[in-house]
Amino acid sequence: MTIDTTQLLLLTDLVAELPAAVRLQRLVGSLRAHFACGAVALLRLEQEHLRPLAVDGLASDALGRRFALKDHPRLAAILARRGATRFPHDSALPDPYDGLVDGHPGQPLPVHDCMGMALDVEGERWGVVTLDALDIGRFDAQAPRELEQLASAIEAAVRLTRLEVEVRALRTAGWPAPAGARANPREDSDIVGQSEAIVHLLHELQVVADSELPALLLGETGVGKELFAHRLHQLSRRAGKPLVHVNCAALPESLAESELFGHAKGAFSGAMSERPGRFEAADGGTLFLDEVGELPLAIQAKLLRTLQNGEIQRLGTDRPRRVNVRVIAATNRQLRELVREGAFRADLYHRLSVYPIPIPPLRERGNDVLLLAGRFLELNRARLGLRSLRLSADADAALRRYRWPGNVRELEHVISRAALKAVSRGADRRGIVTLEPDMLDLDEGDAPAQDRAAPGASAAPLPALAPLHEMVAATQRQAIQQALVLHGGNWAAAARALDLDASNLHKLARRLGLKA
Repeated sequence: MTIDTTQLLLLTDLVAELPAAVRLQRLVGSLRAHFACGAVALLRLEQEHLRPLAVDGLASDALGRRFALKDHPRLAAILARRGATRFPHDSALPDPYDGLVDGHPGQPLPVHDCMGMALDVEGERWGVVTLDALDIGRFDAQAPRELEQLASAIEAAVRLTRLEVEVRALRTAGWPAPAGARANPREDSDIVGQSEAIVHLLHELQVVADSELPALLLGETGVGKELFAHRLHQLSRRAGKPLVHVNCAALPESLAESELFGHAKGAFSGAMSERPGRFEAADGGTLFLDEVGELPLAIQAKLLRTLQNGEIQRLGTDRPRRVNVRVIAATNRQLRELVREGAFRADLYHRLSVYPIPIPPLRERGNDVLLLAGRFLELNRARLGLRSLRLSADADAALRRYRWPGNVRELEHVISRAALKAVSRGADRRGIVTLEPDMLDLDEGDAPAQDRAAPGASAAPLPALAPLHEMVAATQRQAIQQALVLHGGNWAAAARALDLDASNLHKLARRLGLKA
């Protein structure tokens, strides 16, 4: 293939009406075919790290990784220079893609030939394109010059994609853009995923963000409701104002009113001075009420009044204060059922759920599990000082099969635990560390939840001849520990999963020796 033919293919894609992701994917595919190399990646600069936007020839989890410049000197060198940079096959600088190049199952081979080039858009450093090969001498002395000749077409594709994103954001927000609105907010790099479910959710957040109405985020424990609340705030007109987070499940009932609405001096024993509450701290911005279903009924009535008239009243005073706050609430509970049970006010439920937004569980997000795994693999690689951390093909398959009752939070814990286990077993930190399925500790993860236990199968037998009260205590202890693991150590969420009152769970845990 000649250089002119490659340029022609890239330019043809510029005039074609293609989705941004497809255009960028075809871009890296054309580059890989032209240079006949193992892998090509297009990475965008975001503060102090590079985020892959399109890859060809790398492991499935590569798109979820974030490459910190301080940890990857090759990427930092490419970004800092003008023109193409080629590294010799025996370069002492570690390659960020060691063990991640596809096509060699069971053989996590190091990269030998590496080349890259920084990309500029509208006079600013935008990111880099990298090319890697497993065989020595793939990139000769002419290769950097060929890559530089393609720079204009590559940067044009990136610029066009950026313009399309800006136009789409403006159309979504309405034309002209509202005063104070961010027409082209930077995509939150912590939201990882390309599944249809997550793309639909991000579009929905874009639409809802410009509204001043309350929003209610619904989803199971561990799906990342707080992350999406931050996204809503960043996309809104209030992005330059505070976002104040309140964990309603952690508020003691006796202090909840003071925490939310503030108190006057002497309002209660220990109130030595006047203190504003969370609503005043969020004035002009957003208040995020996490686990809103845990609020006591008395506080629910005061919250409803604030949502209705924009006024609060500090505990111990008669003078109301005006606040301008948008409320985003989140819960993993079924508020309709709580309303029927009398544990949640119907009028508050209807006020909060003007626009309910369901967050999909991880099991409904397809291959997003691998992208998220890549994110956590890179975090643990840096944290543990490893040269390379990857998943084997069998581990990939195990992650896709597992049902993830604890969602993204459980996945994070699984990857972190597996990485620690690999190091504890003597893995060479200077080599390519590969995680196998047995290190993941997925409980019967090779079968869907409904198939895990065969009909009529009995549970593991309890110790023979143990006194009944000891067997009961052992079963209770195991159930509590399992619930805590699944819910990331959150006692309130574990209590709900076990259908127990939170205070009763704490008492039981102390009696069983699980709490001091």
